[in-house]
Amino acid sequence: MQNYNLLHNLYFRDMKIIRKLLFPFSLIYGGITLFRNYLYNTGILSSKTYNLPVICVGNLSTGGTGKTPMIELLAALLKQDYKVAILSRGYKRKTKGFKEVLPNSFVEEVGDEPLQFKRKYPEITVAVCENRQNGIEKLKPEADVILLDDAFQHRKVKASFNILLTPYNDLYSNDFMLPTGNLREPKSGAKRADVIVVTKCPESVTTKAMKQVKKSLNLQPNQNVFFSKIGYDSNIKNGSTQQPLSYLQKKDFALVTGIANNKPLVNYLKLKGLNFTELAFKDHHNFSATELEVLKQHSLIVTTEKDFMRLQSLSNSLELFYLPIKTEILNEEEVFCQIVMTHVTNFQQPTLQ
Repeated sequence: MQNYNLLHNLYFRDMKIIRKLLFPFSLIYGGITLFRNYLYNTGILSSKTYNLPVICVGNLSTGGTGKTPMIELLAALLKQDYKVAILSRGYKRKTKGFKEVLPNSFVEEVGDEPLQFKRKYPEITVAVCENRQNGIEKLKPEADVILLDDAFQHRKVKASFNILLTPYNDLYSNDFMLPTGNLREPKSGAKRADVIVVTKCPESVTTKAMKQVKKSLNLQPNQNVFFSKIGYDSNIKNGSTQQPLSYLQKKDFALVTGIANNKPLVNYLKLKGLNFTELAFKDHHNFSATELEVLKQHSLIVTTEKDFMRLQSLSNSLELFYLPIKTEILNEEEVFCQIVMTHVTNFQQPTLQ
């Protein structure tokens, strides 16, 4: 595994150099996506609207912005008063079409994040469908409000409310288009957002720093901006079993992650004085049988809640825990919640297309 991490680091170093050389292709890709947005913005290509609130959570960049805990925050906020449904495409699943997620579904069928949603909130309807229009139509009879996971670029659907996420240390305003940078579409796409949430802020972020970030985002007059951080649970969990984080003190364990950016989690555990072996894989990594056998060499593994969906078979061979996280709004949390609730409560049915 040490050799794996060395190769992993060398790979990303070389990729940074290659991505800079591909800048001309970023200009071409940016032009194509800009033209596509123009076609939707002018009505040449149509977006479908719906007779119930559809809240989209997304980003301009590829992965690692905190969409999953934001969806969970919204679900927890809304489920007390409304029938909530969550629709995801089910990234890296091995099935096609519409599929409802059940607590006993397999990650290969529905994807890791949708399965995480369902197990955390079994009373909420969760489904996967790569065609968002079809997915919404099938969920409408079951829902008062639908949460769309990672659908900001799905212009065939016109969400009634858009929440755009951007990480504090990787703002879309400082990024470039793919393949040089990580942007899926030009920065001007941020104009479609009703709310922008700057995620993964440091604990010590100051009011002055927040003002500087707001200025760099080139906001529209109607846009609200909030800042959030990752909140970590005080316990590590394995299904119904849990232990305080202090359980890891003076223990040899491996931290296994398959997420876009594991640095916040790594830093958090180190600040807690824990010593561990770090095993980092790519986002949504499908662990092979060989990799699982190698992981069994460890007697104790800590992972993310998302990765736990893929690794839980290891529970029969070793101690396996995940550390739950949540999104915590740092500034005006009540205002954020009020904006979302007001949109749902006062939703007015649009002229359907």
